[in-house]
Amino acid sequence: MFIRLACCTGTDHNILTRAFTGNGFMKKIKYYYNTNTLRYEKLETPLRIKILRIFGFLAAAFVTAMFISFIAFRFVGSPNERLLGIQNELLKDNYRDLEDKVQDLEQKMTELEKRDNDVYRSIFEANPIPDSARAKVLEEQIEIATIERMKDKELVTSIVTTLNSLSSRISVQQQSYAEIDKLLNNKEKLLSHTPAIQPVSNKDLKRIASGFGHRIDPIYKTVKMHAGLDFTAPQGTPIYATADGTIKIAGNTGNGYGNHVVISHGYGYETLYGHMVRVKARSGQAVKRGEVIGWVGSTGKSTGPHCHYEVHKYSQKIDPVYFFYNDLSPEQFDMLLKQAAASNQSLD
Repeated sequence: MFIRLACCTGTDHNILTRAFTGNGFMKKIKYYYNTNTLRYEKLETPLRIKILRIFGFLAAAFVTAMFISFIAFRFVGSPNERLLGIQNELLKDNYRDLEDKVQDLEQKMTELEKRDNDVYRSIFEANPIPDSARAKVLEEQIEIATIERMKDKELVTSIVTTLNSLSSRISVQQQSYAEIDKLLNNKEKLLSHTPAIQPVSNKDLKRIASGFGHRIDPIYKTVKMHAGLDFTAPQGTPIYATADGTIKIAGNTGNGYGNHVVISHGYGYETLYGHMVRVKARSGQAVKRGEVIGWVGSTGKSTGPHCHYEVHKYSQKIDPVYFFYNDLSPEQFDMLLKQAAASNQSLD
């Protein structure tokens, strides 16, 4: 090992001394010329300076790292951030697919509800289900721009709300179809409880004296609403129940119909038979279609022997002429329809 000193003139100069071994460079030692002692002395760095240098280096490294991270996250994005972005896009795509499926189901549900009200329930003359019983129509499709601004929680809430609404409508529709299924099973009973024949024998189709609508009152001679059909017949002619049911009223209640019978048939139907000479049926009695319930007379507000016949559906008086399809051919019905439509004087 050897030491080589590089000297220079002047005061307070540092001199670099290198020590070598057979393997090459070992370390670097700094010396300075002390003018007081006139000697080269080894330069010693205080511990405080070393610590400050270390802290300075660490601070510079930290600031540099922060700057690099900011640039990377701001313009490049972290791997975790990129993964979350991909997952978010997949969630949005899945949401759009789910929303399309829900809209398709909603359209099919609307068609089922419309068919239920307009077709199935019309066949069985059942009341349509009110809209208030079903969940309201789902909101229109959310625009993609709006969806992109949604948070995951809002997306989930939107899906849950939509599915809950659809589930509610399906539940109501299932109940409706269960009710229709019962109506199907009771179709024979429904038909037997629907007025379908004429209340008196009318083979020659000449017994309708006055039809449904505004007619001249035989007593007051003013035009009044005539809410039924008048069948002329000799006193004592049998009067028949036009459908199965239960006798609701049998007798004279002082309402102008004289001795009369009201039959409750169920399914919203009631029939009235007025001006009987005598009533055979009794209140609360079950009767079948074609069963004799009394005989033609002229009691109450009447100007001659006849049977005043009315059909009520959910308390609304409707034209009975449309309930004779069981005992008439199309030609006979057309003839009866023309007779009932004639403007003339009623018998009550």
